[in-house]
Amino acid sequence: MTYTVHNLETAPEAARDILAGAKKTFGFVPNLLGVMAEAPPLVKAYTTLSRIFEETSFSPVERQVVLLTVSSENDCAYCVAAHSVIAGMHKVPSDVVGAIRDGKPIADAKLQALHRFTAAMTRQRGWPTEEDTRAFVQAGYTKTHVLEVVLGVGMKILSNYTNHAAATPLDAAFASAAWSKVA
Repeated sequence: MTYTVHNLETAPEAARDILAGAKKTFGFVPNLLGVMAEAPPLVKAYTTLSRIFEETSFSPVERQVVLLTVSSENDCAYCVAAHSVIAGMHKVPSDVVGAIRDGKPIADAKLQALHRFTAAMTRQRGWPTEEDTRAFVQAGYTKTHVLEVVLGVGMKILSNYTNHAAATPLDAAFASAAWSKVA
């Protein structure tokens, strides 16, 4: 099935304000949002959860670690590329982004614990082991952070699965960070 990448003129009326806001923020309408616009409640849910995820107690760097990790675990080439670029805008160290993209450990122990816990939550579909949770908390995180990871995973599932179903084309703005899973 082929999906239209909507723009401000072709999107259903109920999605146009969201796309206009994205264009104002990014200077363009990301293809992900253009595809999601086909189902206005989906694009609204995704952009709303994205704003809410920014309210978590995670730092901007930690939020990008969560989003990149979920996208990598879900083999979402579009989102890994997009968040690799966005991570740079949030001053995420390039070695952290590179480690996640390459399936390698992150040198920073606390960020590695966040990465490992987020990967476990994603792989195990929300069933972290006691050991997973204990290691996460011992690294300096809390029960609140566990639940905030759940929010990040839920948000990224919306975009990862949309990209899988629609084969969303990568935007030119993210092309320099194109990605495919390391075997």
